[in-house]
Amino acid sequence: MSTALYKSLTPELQQKFRNVKVLLTDVDGVLTDGTIFMGNNVELKQFNVLDGLGLGIIKENGIHVGWISNRYSPATTARAQDLGIEFLFQEKGNKLQFAEEILSKTSLSWTDTCYIGDDIVDLCMFRHTQLAISVANAHPMVKEISHYITTKAGGKGAVREVCELILQAQGKWDNIEILRRGL
Repeated sequence: MSTALYKSLTPELQQKFRNVKVLLTDVDGVLTDGTIFMGNNVELKQFNVLDGLGLGIIKENGIHVGWISNRYSPATTARAQDLGIEFLFQEKGNKLQFAEEILSKTSLSWTDTCYIGDDIVDLCMFRHTQLAISVANAHPMVKEISHYITTKAGGKGAVREVCELILQAQGKWDNIEILRRGL
């Protein structure tokens, strides 16, 4: 992604990206395209490697990362462990409660928070976070109250897009180690 997308954002939205210290996200429909393959007690999900690298890069740059899902999945647990995700909640319940726990553990507040969601179960989070982001294929009610709608769909690089926008807003994108090494 070039910096053209970032430069097209309003100054107010650029400031919201600049303030992010913790990135929270839903899983199904955001980190995946929402498809779940099930059979013979096995569940498979498809995660996007671009999203994974983006999350790794923002973690290296001091941004806390948490996943909050209303559905337990061994595949999600495995992917979170693979990426070293700091906070993972996978249970039915109030997503706000889980987010508050993350904020308490990091000594941060809602003004430091970006949340990425796709469906109506995420609306409660959107009403509290300082930067509410929906993926391109999100439910219309979610898009309606989003501060930003990604150009990419869930599971297709939307999280990577957000990671790059955060790093660009914070002046860190051009200095990330992987770009300097040319990998």
